[in-house]
Amino acid sequence: MCEVFFVLVQILLFFAEILNQKMLDKVKHIILVLSGKGGVGKSTVSTQLALALKESGFKVGLLDIDLCGPSVPYILGLEGQDVHQCDEGWVPVYVDSEKSLAVMSIGFLLKNRDDPVVWRGPKKTAMIRQFLTDVHWDELDFLVIDTPPGTSDEHITVMECMKEVKCDGAVLVTTPQEVAVDDVRKEVTFCRKTGIKILGIVENMSGFVCPHCSDCTNIFSTGGGSALAEMAKVPFLGTLPIDPRVGDLAGTGKSCLKELPDSPTSTTFREIVSILSK
Repeated sequence: MCEVFFVLVQILLFFAEILNQKMLDKVKHIILVLSGKGGVGKSTVSTQLALALKESGFKVGLLDIDLCGPSVPYILGLEGQDVHQCDEGWVPVYVDSEKSLAVMSIGFLLKNRDDPVVWRGPKKTAMIRQFLTDVHWDELDFLVIDTPPGTSDEHITVMECMKEVKCDGAVLVTTPQEVAVDDVRKEVTFCRKTGIKILGIVENMSGFVCPHCSDCTNIFSTGGGSALAEMAKVPFLGTLPIDPRVGDLAGTGKSCLKELPDSPTSTTFREIVSILSK
């Protein structure tokens, strides 16, 4: 009986890999956004990166696999939107009528934003596999995958599903403090052990930009991200300060490139888009 069960599991995994290739074969570039530490602003970086790519003329998908803390629907002002089914699979939620930014998150499947997702590992794994194999993304220039913090079940599942699909690599997000840098260093090791190319490191919350005079004050330490990039011998993609004006964009679905074109945040995201689109 155990041998029969094992064979059935292998068959199901085989067909899941085939479906995975079919759903993602029209996606030109897949970018993972990772961090070993929670609270570093990874989802904000993911959403603004997706919006920056969209504003740069690309067709973009954003997949939120942070199952226990799905904040992407809120950040993009999409709470309450429904996910529909088509013959090819799940239809993602679109931010605009031109369908230039498609979004999928477990947040769309919850009745209330206060509902917790209390799942063990196997159920999380099954949900992520379904997101990667059953969502009809259609043709995309970029698919940005926002992951939860750490190096656990969710990350391993993504890596397994990416084996048969070309993944460009990962953008790692840290903050300047030593405790955050130490955790993100573990993420660097995880990427190397699993064969994920590190596209670069972003230092978020690097200084505070005064909304009145635009001066930047380093309320935390500074330089942790660049030091980690130098130590790991990977590109340093730039710094993103704490800017209340960028914080005000949460819940609106608006890009800092469009709303705050002269801000330091917009400058950094333009540089990141330029690097990723080469």
